[in-house]
Amino acid sequence: MKLLTRIENNNNFGFVLSNLIFKPLLIFVFVLYVNFSFAKAPPESFADLSDQVSPAVVNIASTVTSENSPMNEFPQFPPGSPFEEFFKDFMDKGPSRRPSQSLGSGFLISKEGLIVTNNHVIEGAQEITVLLSDDREFNAKIIGRDPKTDIALLKLESNDEVFPFVEFGDSENLRVGDWVLAVGNPFGLGGSVTAGIVSARGREIGQGQYDDFIQTDASINRGNSGGPLFNMNGKVIGINTAIFSQSGGSVGIGFAIASNLASTVVNQLIEFGRTRRGWLGVYIQEVTEEIANSLEFNEARGALVSSVSPGSPAEKAKLLSGDIVLSFNGIKINKMRELPRIVAETEVGSKVEVEVWREGKLIKLFVILGELEEKGKVEFSQTEDQNPENKAITNIDALGLEISNMTEDLALQYNVDQNIGKVIITKVLSEGPSFNKGINVGDVIRRAGRKDVNNVNDVLKELDIAKERGSMAFLLLITNGERERFVAINISKN
Repeated sequence: MKLLTRIENNNNFGFVLSNLIFKPLLIFVFVLYVNFSFAKAPPESFADLSDQVSPAVVNIASTVTSENSPMNEFPQFPPGSPFEEFFKDFMDKGPSRRPSQSLGSGFLISKEGLIVTNNHVIEGAQEITVLLSDDREFNAKIIGRDPKTDIALLKLESNDEVFPFVEFGDSENLRVGDWVLAVGNPFGLGGSVTAGIVSARGREIGQGQYDDFIQTDASINRGNSGGPLFNMNGKVIGINTAIFSQSGGSVGIGFAIASNLASTVVNQLIEFGRTRRGWLGVYIQEVTEEIANSLEFNEARGALVSSVSPGSPAEKAKLLSGDIVLSFNGIKINKMRELPRIVAETEVGSKVEVEVWREGKLIKLFVILGELEEKGKVEFSQTEDQNPENKAITNIDALGLEISNMTEDLALQYNVDQNIGKVIITKVLSEGPSFNKGINVGDVIRRAGRKDVNNVNDVLKELDIAKERGSMAFLLLITNGERERFVAINISKN
């Protein structure tokens, strides 16, 4: 009682004790309460979700008639060979037409019967048959397809029937660890449901420049292709497309096209019957730490513009070779491969803000996006040699290179177009810093540091400037006539 009395009578001591013990304890208890009250528990069952979404998932069988010639199936024998007559009957029959069937999955996205699936499920199909969950069977026609993202859009051939359908969700809201549900037609076993979690996002698996895959451990097998991956709200957040497997069966590594990419493609197929991708008109490459340092940028992120296509939206917007694209249309660019996908998903003809790093400054430009078409290689304008007398080979120890002004003889010797640049690399020293950079004899230097080069002296001058700035790396823009790229060469003494 004496102790209690002293505490009650000592206001300062009671205040200190309250702050040191009781308040932190109350906060701790409150945090525990919030976590236990609002944390998402694992679902007890997926049955309700399965009942909700399964009617919109379909099985797809596409019939492909392939021509196989016996001439290609049997070995060729010399004239007069005893085997020639033996196989003559087979040879004379000509090409045989063999129907084969491809099985896959898909899902309805409208009451009118629009179906989304993978392009590889229906590629080359002469006939497409769709089986619904209620065992109704319909023929389907192709509305449009996009091989680059492996997405196809079909339409059921029906007489004004109303079909169950599902909607796309927002894949950007997905988190690694979220529960997902895959529904499809694995190995021809229709209406199969498997569950798992999101293992990773933004996977690049080498399918193309627009890769944006969700990785999941939900069992996905052959026949699941084109089927939906659902979140717990019954929204499609992915299209099951590929698996990683050495046996052909599921090993818990499946990949689904992210719904945000898929919905953009599908909307264009609905509106135009084809995809209309935004076109910027630049060649780009990764920003390494050395390249970032040479451009006085403190992060190894973004997309480095190595060249700009003549007449392109990028050229009209004054984008330059050597710019680092940091954001496009308000979206931050962390890795180089993100830019092509973001540009492609942007509406053709829209005016977009592009944030770039140029000569130590942040610059904002505006570009009116064009429509992507298949382009040939970049053509370079022809220019005259402004210093034809300066033909001596120059050894640059700091770079480990020997270079020379371009001449007709050197162009012939190294089999390059004389008009693609003014300075040619004639030797790469094995002990120099350029040796492991992929630089080859015959490569042409188009730019050094921050300047276009017209002769060897320009390279030397820019190298001196870089050294005076204390740069750790020296940036060269080189080309072999097919493709330009930046190379950062370490010039630090250490």
